[in-house]
Amino acid sequence: MKNRINSITIRSLITKSFYYTSTRIGFESAIRFLTSGFWPLASKHRITMIYGFIMVMAAFDVQSQPLDSLFVLAAQSNPDVQSKYKAFEAAMQRIPQVKGFPDPTLSLGYFLSPVETRLGPQEVKISLSQMLPWFGTLKAKEKVASLAAEARFQDFMDARNRLYYHVADAYYAIAKIKEWTRIERENVNLLKSWKELATRNYENGDGDMVDVLRADLHLKESATNLEILSREERPLLARLNQLLNRPLQEPVVTDTLKMFDDALTPLSRDSLLLLHPALQKLELMEQSSKAEEAVARKNGLPRPGIGIDYVVVGNPSGLQVDNGGKDIIMPMVSISLPIYRKKYKAAVREAQLNRESLALQKEAATNNLLSLYEEVWFTIQKQEQLIQLYDEQIRESRQALKLLTTAYANAGKDFDEVLSMQQNLLKYEKNRAEAISRYNTALARLRYVTGR
Repeated sequence: MKNRINSITIRSLITKSFYYTSTRIGFESAIRFLTSGFWPLASKHRITMIYGFIMVMAAFDVQSQPLDSLFVLAAQSNPDVQSKYKAFEAAMQRIPQVKGFPDPTLSLGYFLSPVETRLGPQEVKISLSQMLPWFGTLKAKEKVASLAAEARFQDFMDARNRLYYHVADAYYAIAKIKEWTRIERENVNLLKSWKELATRNYENGDGDMVDVLRADLHLKESATNLEILSREERPLLARLNQLLNRPLQEPVVTDTLKMFDDALTPLSRDSLLLLHPALQKLELMEQSSKAEEAVARKNGLPRPGIGIDYVVVGNPSGLQVDNGGKDIIMPMVSISLPIYRKKYKAAVREAQLNRESLALQKEAATNNLLSLYEEVWFTIQKQEQLIQLYDEQIRESRQALKLLTTAYANAGKDFDEVLSMQQNLLKYEKNRAEAISRYNTALARLRYVTGR
């Protein structure tokens, strides 16, 4: 089963690796590249080179997309993902081990008491033998190893996709904190201007001192909120940098928090099951177990062997015979007798039970993914509705605040209404930022659940 790591696996790698890092060469160009003269290289080197090619090309196109650059950095640096890839490379090394013949046996014997024959005494015996597996056994073993290597590769893809989700989760949490900080600072600036206005009105006899105190109380609350937000960002930053395998407090640049307009349409059950690497991994492992059953059956068949004996014969003493002292060459054929059947039957049953176990694992994983898909899709729709609601509340609150501010500036009354409306506006703006963060995080999770 030559070159089992085939174009399907490579196309999966290209598709998923380019999902978050849109490269200039494009999917079709990548496929043409893979099916060109580059393709006949040995499987291990082909996979390694393509992986490096993807990472290099992805890095070229990371432009003003902080999250995309973090994805590339995470894939290159995260030890968990790197360990999965090394496990895949190790599994690839298993293929040449299982498809080779067993080592031949060379033995040398010396007759301490030479055995006299008519042609002379036998002095030295050299034997060379080679056992041969039953027909198709090596091919079956290679299939098992190749499927296991593909399963390792899908495990790597799943780990990488999961890493992307965790990076996005931490990134949007930090982006939300920074957006809340910006909103709170704007609130501080506005409260300062109102405090100055309230102070002037009080000095001019058009307002009360209580208005100044109210503004001062809100200023102190905002200052405390800013300090808490600054401290809250530190553990989030540490979590993100831990995923990137770099110093925990290294700063991270984030884009302005906004909704992505690339929300995914609902996928059918078949599409979901087709794309996810975790399910593909279990499918490949199940196929590998089926191939192991075939190997176990073939191991229970006789194994032929061929060999040759070479006997060094000395000159006969005191006799003159034809061919005296001529060495002996004796070809041999042997066959193993697999008469202890229990171990072979147990190996077959083991492979069958493993396949049944993997089928149940796949069923459980499928149910879990479908459940997660429904949950995530609901979260996306919920956050969309909340964002629309908060947009309306913010728009109407700003209109009301403008009217209340104008009335207070003219008459010096209802300052508490102004502050109350401003606090409502502050709450709506923060709620909107949190809803956008949850929306984008849910989109990232949806991409993981769907294997994109």
